[in-house]
Order: sequence, then C-alpha cells, then structure tokens
Amino acid sequence: MKAKNAFLMVAGLALIAGACSKSDDPVEELLTLENEVKSTEMAGVLGDSCVFTADLSAEEEAGLLLMREEEKLAHDVYVTFYGKFGHIVFKNISNSESAHANAVAYLLDGFNVEDPALDGVGEFANEAFQTMFSDLVEKGNVSLAEALKVGALIEETDIADLQNLIEATDNETIKRVYGNLLRGSTFHLKAFTGILSRYGVTYVPTVLSQEDFDAILAGSSTGDEEDSGTSTGTFTPGTGVCDGTGPNAG
Repeated sequence: MKAKNAFLMVAGLALIAGACSKSDDPVEELLTLENEVKSTEMAGVLGDSCVFTADLSAEEEAGLLLMREEEKLAHDVYVTFYGKFGHIVFKNISNSESAHANAVAYLLDGFNVEDPALDGVGEFANEAFQTMFSDLVEKGNVSLAEALKVGALIEETDIADLQNLIEATDNETIKRVYGNLLRGSTFHLKAFTGILSRYGVTYVPTVLSQEDFDAILAGSSTGDEEDSGTSTGTFTPGTGVCDGTGPNAG
C-alpha cells in the first residue's frame, strides 16, 4: 500500500514537470500546480506497485538514500517555518516536498532498499541531516526573510545534488524521477526568490553559480527533457514493470 500511494505521488510529480506556467506570480503558479497534483492523486487507481528488476550500483543506492533524507529535510524545515510564520508558501511547498520524499521512498521500496527516514518532524537517521535541520531552523527563525532565504538555499542544494545524481546514473527509472524532482525544485527556488524580491531582498546564490541561478530564474535551465533525463524509460501501469528491464518491457 505504501508503494502504491507513493506511485500516485510520482504521477503528481510528472504532472508538475509537464505543466505550463500561466502567471508571472510564482505563488499563484505554485497554488495552481498543487491543486492539479491533488486532483491527479484522486483520479483513480493508476496501477500496481513496482518491483524494479535492474541492479543498483553502490553509488545509485547512496544517491537514493541521500535524496530521501534531503527531501524530508526540506519538508520538515518548511513545516516548521509555516508553524512559526504562517506564510502559505511554506505550507504549499512542504506538501510538494512530501510528494518528492514519497517518490524517492517509492524507488527505495521498488529496489528493495531499506528506507532510512524517521517519522517525526526534525528527526533524521543521518547525523549530518539532524545537524543541518537544527542549523537551518535556527538561521531561519530570525525573520520571515531569513526563512525564505533558507528555503532558497535548500532548493539550490537540491538542484545541484539532483543534477549530479542524474549525471551519475544510467538507470532510466531513477533519471525520470530525479528529473521530475529537479523541475519541482527549480520552481520552488523561483517561488522563494520571487517573494523575497517583493520584500526588496535580492537573493544571492551560494551553491549554484550565478550564471546557472540566473538561467533558472529566467526559465532556461533544467527544462530540457534530454538534459534532465526525463524523456526515456519504460513504464506500464499494472504490470509491475517499471524500469524497462523486466519480461514485459516494451
């Protein structure tokens, strides 16, 4: 059941990846996409959960474990900031991050890798993420502007890590999901920096290069299907074959 629910989340992420922007307002765009995702999740039973037949390398497994904790970190930080500041951007992006985390959990389940994530908000199996959570919340608790900057920093980090992980794998299932997460993260980065701009604050990237950051804000980065690794791969709902390597692969 957990894997099936996560599959619904992946379908929602695919919708995010393909949706077109209809407004110059990043928050309005975010709300529109969130509503579409929720509609997709309730659209009906999309198929059975998957058992992936490809073998993971040690690097691919480590990447999945990293992203599982990293997406949970984003969710937990944003939930915490929403509780403190009440700004709707944190509520909506935390919902999206929950979908991101579930998408990675779906991959872990399909590849029979133990999920490291703990249930509690702000609780992490990985000491490094435990420390990061405390540090980021302390930094953002100073003010709403600082909290928004923390959000942008988290999304910068997600983007950089996902780009590296996409480059490092040939597994089309992983590339497809990472590509969808990448697009979501670029959208979130634009939302956080857009709100900061309204408050007269110019966000300066610290993880991405200024050139890459500017390209993302201009909408010309990570949108190419070939570059993001989302254009290929086999998936047939209901067959249990998700990575193009099983007996029913097309």
